[in-house]
Amino acid sequence: MQSWRRKSLWLALSASWLLLSFLGIFPLLRLAVPPRSRPGVPQGWPRWLDADLLQSFSQPGELLEDAPQPPQAPHGGSCNWGACFDTSKCRGDGLKVFVYPEAGPISETHRRILASLEGSRYHTFSPAEACLLLLLIPDTSTSECSSVPLQWNRGRNHLVLGLHPATCLRTFQLGQAMVAEASPTVDIFRPGFDVALPLLPKAHPLRGGASGQLRQHSPDPGVALLALAEERGGWRTAGTNSSACPWDGRCEQDPGPEQTHSRETLPNATFCLIPGHLPDASHFLQALQAGCIPVLLSPRWELPFSEVIDWTKAAIVADERLRLQVLAALQEMPPARVLALRQQTQFLWDAYFSSVEKVIHTTLEIIQDRVSGASARPSLLWNSPPGALLALPTFSRSLHDFPFYHLQQGSCPEGRFSALIWVGAPGQPPLKLIQAVAGSQHCAQILVLWSSERPLPSTWPETAVPLAVIEGHRKVSDRFFPYSTIGTDAVLSLDAQSSLSTSEVDFAFVVWQSFPERMVGFLTWSHFWDKARGSWGYTAERANEFSMVLTTAAFYHRYYHTLFTHALPKALRTLADEAPTCVDVLMNFLVAAVTKLPPIKVPYGKQHQEAAPLPPEVPGRGPELQPATQDCINQLAAGFGHMPLVSSRLRLDPVLFKDPVSVQRKKYRSLEKP
Repeated sequence: MQSWRRKSLWLALSASWLLLSFLGIFPLLRLAVPPRSRPGVPQGWPRWLDADLLQSFSQPGELLEDAPQPPQAPHGGSCNWGACFDTSKCRGDGLKVFVYPEAGPISETHRRILASLEGSRYHTFSPAEACLLLLLIPDTSTSECSSVPLQWNRGRNHLVLGLHPATCLRTFQLGQAMVAEASPTVDIFRPGFDVALPLLPKAHPLRGGASGQLRQHSPDPGVALLALAEERGGWRTAGTNSSACPWDGRCEQDPGPEQTHSRETLPNATFCLIPGHLPDASHFLQALQAGCIPVLLSPRWELPFSEVIDWTKAAIVADERLRLQVLAALQEMPPARVLALRQQTQFLWDAYFSSVEKVIHTTLEIIQDRVSGASARPSLLWNSPPGALLALPTFSRSLHDFPFYHLQQGSCPEGRFSALIWVGAPGQPPLKLIQAVAGSQHCAQILVLWSSERPLPSTWPETAVPLAVIEGHRKVSDRFFPYSTIGTDAVLSLDAQSSLSTSEVDFAFVVWQSFPERMVGFLTWSHFWDKARGSWGYTAERANEFSMVLTTAAFYHRYYHTLFTHALPKALRTLADEAPTCVDVLMNFLVAAVTKLPPIKVPYGKQHQEAAPLPPEVPGRGPELQPATQDCINQLAAGFGHMPLVSSRLRLDPVLFKDPVSVQRKKYRSLEKP
C-alpha cells in the first residue's frame, strides 16, 4: 500500500511539472535560478554592480543578450599596458605630459584647455622629458583628426584624447596609442589601457563647475521615485505610488501622475532610469549632478573612469528585461542605502565630473597610477572625499599621512607640531615669539624662514627644542613650500610680527588635533558679496561670522604645503607673490575647496589684536583709496571657477575660560589676562 502511494505521489509531481512547462511558467522560474552559461558564448551586459540588490533575480554574468551586437575590432588590436607603454620614460615622482600644439586655427574651448594643461603640474615643454605625449582631438564632430605628429613612434606612450564623440577615431591610425574618449562601447574598449570619459555637453564649464543639487540630507518623501531619460532629451518623472513600468505603455497598472521636464532641467527624483543605448549616455552626468541614483538598463557603453571609480556606491546596473523586478527592488530599497548612494553621486560629481579640467586631470591621474604600479593609490583615495585629485601621490601613498582619513582609519595625528616663523619685512628677529612658542609642551621644533634683506643675526635664543634657519627666496609663497625639514604633521604658521602666549599656542594645537583637516587660527576675515559692484570683497571688521583665518598665526596640516606648491595653477601662486595680502586668501581658498568646511577660530588676547593686519578691502573705504590688490579675491574665485569659502560662527574656548572659579583649576591661566 505504501509503495502504491509513493508511485501515485511521483506520478502527480511529474504531471504537475509537465503542466507548468506547457503553460509557460517554467521560463519565469528560470529568472530566479538561471541556467549555466554555455561555454564559448560571450557574456554581454549586464555586469551587475549591485549584486545585493538584485541577486534574487539573476546572478552576475548569467544573462545573455537577446540580440548581441557583432563584435568590433578594439582600438589598436591586442595592445595592453605592458606591451604598448614604456614606463622607463617616466622618471621622477610626477607624470610629465607634453601636449602637441595645434597646427591650424582652434576653437576657444580648445585653446583654454591647452592653457589649463600648460599651467598645471603635469606639463612639460620638452617631448624628450615627457612620459606621456597627449594629442587632443578637435571638439567638433565634423573636424578631421590631426595628422600623425613627428614624434609619433607608432603611437607608443601616446594618449589620443577626445572629450566629445569623434568619427575620425574610427579611421585614425592609432597604432600603440591609448584612447580616452567619451562613452566608448564595451566591444572596442580595452580595460586597463584605454580610459572611458563621460559624455560632456558642449557648454560644460572649463573649471569649477556647478555644485550638486542634493540639498535634502535625509530621504525626501515628497520627491518622485523615478525619472526616465527621454530619447529627445529631458526627463519624465512618475509618482511615488507608481507600481508599474513608467518607461513604456505596456504595463497593466496605472503608472500614476507623470511630469515631463525640458532638457535643461535636471531630474528631481530618487532614481533615474537610463536606457542602455549610446545616445542615452548624455543623461548620466545630469543624474549625478542632480543626486538622482542612475539605474542603467543594460548599458552598451563603458562607465566613465570605471578603472578607479567604484560605481557600486553610486549607481545600479540592471537588465532591461527585468523591469518589473527592478522596479520592485527599487521601491523596497532601505532609506539608509538610498541616502548613501545619493551622497556618493554628489561626491563623484564634484570630484571628477563638474568641469572639463577635472575630467582631463582625472584621466592623467589614472595613467599616473598605472605608471606607479604596485604603489598606486588605494581605492579609498579615489572613492571617498576629497578624491584622488586632491590626494597627491608625490606626498604619500599611505592613508594615515593625509589629514582627511584619520576618522575613517580610527587614528589621530601625532601630538607635536613644528613652528614655521616667516621673517620677511625689515625688523628685529622674533626673539620673544620664539621663546613663547618654544615654551609649549607640544612644540617639536622651530624653523625660521629668513626672507628678509637684512643679514641673519649672529645669535639666537636658547630653546628647549631644536631651532633651524631656512634661507628663503624673498617670495611670500615661500611660506608654504613643502620643506623636508618639517618633521611633524601639524604646522604652526607664524609671522615675525605675530604675538602669542604659550597658553594660546597650547590650546589652539589641542583644538587642531580634533580637526586636523581644517585651519585653526586666531585672527579672522570674512568675505561678502558686494551687490553695488557685482563682485566679491573681504573685510577684517570684527563680527560673529568669519570665513578665513590669517596664516600669520594658524595651525594646519603640512600636506597643504604640498597642495599649495604642486596642485595650484602657476598663475595663482604668481598672483600671491605679486600681492602679498592675497597669500592668506589663497591658502584659505585652497583648504576650503578641499574640505568644504570653514576654519575654526580660537581666542586671541586683546593686547595682540591692535597689531593685526587689515585686508585691502574694508567697507566704507572709497575706490580711489583701494590698493592694487583690491581684486585679489575675485581673481582667485575666477581661478578656482567658484567661491569655495564657507562662513562660520564657531569659536572654541577652553573649559572654565573666564569663569569665577579658582585659578588652580584652570589649565590655560594666562588666557585670563585682558
